[in-house]
Amino acid sequence: MSVRSCLKAACLAAMVISVAACDEQKGGGDAAAQQAPATQVNFVEVQPQTIDLVAELPGRTVASRKADVRPQVDGIIKERNFTEGATVKAGQQLYQIDQSVYLANLDAAKAELARAQATLDQATKTRARYDKLIKTQAVSEQARDDAVAAEAQGKASVASARAQIDQARINLEYTTVTAPIPGKIGASTVTEGALVTANQEMALATITQLDPIYVDVTQAGGRLMRINQGIASGRIKSTAGDDGVDVRLVLDSTGDKYAHVGKLQFSDVTVNETTGTVRLRAVFDNPEQILLPGMFVRAFVGQGELEDAYLVPQRAVMRRPDGSAYVFTIKSDNTVEARALTIEQSKGDDWVVTKGLNPGDHIIVDGLQRVGPGAPVTPVAAKGDDAQPASR
Repeated sequence: MSVRSCLKAACLAAMVISVAACDEQKGGGDAAAQQAPATQVNFVEVQPQTIDLVAELPGRTVASRKADVRPQVDGIIKERNFTEGATVKAGQQLYQIDQSVYLANLDAAKAELARAQATLDQATKTRARYDKLIKTQAVSEQARDDAVAAEAQGKASVASARAQIDQARINLEYTTVTAPIPGKIGASTVTEGALVTANQEMALATITQLDPIYVDVTQAGGRLMRINQGIASGRIKSTAGDDGVDVRLVLDSTGDKYAHVGKLQFSDVTVNETTGTVRLRAVFDNPEQILLPGMFVRAFVGQGELEDAYLVPQRAVMRRPDGSAYVFTIKSDNTVEARALTIEQSKGDDWVVTKGLNPGDHIIVDGLQRVGPGAPVTPVAAKGDDAQPASR
């Protein structure tokens, strides 16, 4: 055999061995793939239920009433009759302004009334006398008319004098400055001996009513509109009682729950053009005066009930690039299926889902990164430390 023939035979043998080795390696890989174990995942089973829709909204406390105390007459402060920071009642005396000038004005008004009354009495007698004399033509028609006019002027003067007495008495009463509303009174801006003027710009003190107290919260206008539309269509059942919607508070500073339940009082009829939100106001009893104006709180406002909805753990829900939500569910053959969802809102650590699920669906909550649609899995019920393999 020639050298060339030997080389051809050697090359042919090498090619046959190489091809056989590749085929053997490929066959071994397919077998390995076919024997790969299913991925173990944890799941939760979901069932439809009636869910209370509660909106968690940021808010701030607002005093139910606030009044600046200002004098309504001029004068010197003679007394201050309250303790700064104390609780005062409506009508309680706060300051005493010097009354000397106003007592004198009242006396002068009374004297003017006496003079006007005397003039009226004289004019009335004159008119009555002329009424008799006119019948015998003992006086002229002009004289009688003058007497009637004088009597009318006398009556007007008496009325004016009485009005001056009323004005003088009112001014005298204004020298006693009282609390217009009940509540906590702040610091006094004046002391005894200070000169004050009627309707001055600077308030003498400020009273703030803390019980009850308001809580103003904001909610997205679009969300509120959808809730109202859902109630109108019957999709959402209203939970408002005869006395309104319940509102509960959590104090932002401490995280503690506020003991008293409030009531939703009203919602604005306009949407803020800058933020796109609507203001809601709730009223709360505040007998212990724990809530002070200006505090930040979190309000939980009941907005209805949603029937045949599902609670899905938020960690189980994924998002596509377009923002649509989906979950991985486990089919009866223990393979993975992607399921699109319609989400109503969040509730604690869960999403409230209205479409996309069926009763008894098994939703994967752990191991999502290791599986995809169609992948085989070994389902394990997610029950904390008590998780056990589940059969389908």
